[in-house]
Amino acid sequence: MLKISHLVKKYPHSEKIAVNDISIELKPGEIFGFLGQNGAGKSTTIKCLTGILPFDGGTIEICGHDIKTDPIGAKMNMGYVPDNHSVYEKLTGVEYVNYIGDIYRVPEDIRRERLERYLKLFRLEKAANRQIKSYSHGMKQKICIIAALIHEPKLWVLDEPMMGLDPQSTAEIVAHMREHCAKGNTVFFSSHNLDLVKKLCHRVAIINEGRLIDCFDLKDNKENQENLEMRFFKITGTYERRLFEDYIAQEASDARPILIDDEDKE
Repeated sequence: MLKISHLVKKYPHSEKIAVNDISIELKPGEIFGFLGQNGAGKSTTIKCLTGILPFDGGTIEICGHDIKTDPIGAKMNMGYVPDNHSVYEKLTGVEYVNYIGDIYRVPEDIRRERLERYLKLFRLEKAANRQIKSYSHGMKQKICIIAALIHEPKLWVLDEPMMGLDPQSTAEIVAHMREHCAKGNTVFFSSHNLDLVKKLCHRVAIINEGRLIDCFDLKDNKENQENLEMRFFKITGTYERRLFEDYIAQEASDARPILIDDEDKE
């Protein structure tokens, strides 16, 4: 679904390499979490793979289409939800989704059916014919998600999709991420919410200072799920013992031998 090989990105007038030799390969039917601190290179990587930013080295393939040599073929297989819900705010929700549907050449009858289904799913029926500038943060995020899904992309890319959303909206998006993967598609998303990542992702990668430091399974791996926070903090150089006192105390308690005195025996 997505193959990033030795990706390198350096911004002009900066000595720092923003993304340094990153390689990732995503499988069909998986939800893949992309973790890192602010400034680690997550959004830069996502903007490179979506074709927003040029890059200096390496290759990116989406469903076999190279983003540099065949950008249209690559983008036709991808849906992208940015972290800043950038939309044409003078359009209504329906007008915006139809505009995106035209770009992706979605037939009108199929588009209409999908739009009705998604508006109902995300509870936007009443707002669909209002200008987007009147929408709340969560509503703008939802219309971006609908637009990204209108062509049923094989790869769905989301950059901090849950930021600022209420619990109901978050639950709706999570449920659809799972449904999208159940169809054999793939979800690639960045997040700071480690609890959500533990529950949702099949695999995760941790990036720090532009480098991919670790990539590991989470699904059906209880040990990796339980250790995710500590692993993340240690990799990013932000680990402090006081942040994990309860966890360390529990580990010590589990490891302590049980002593039985004479009175207990009786």
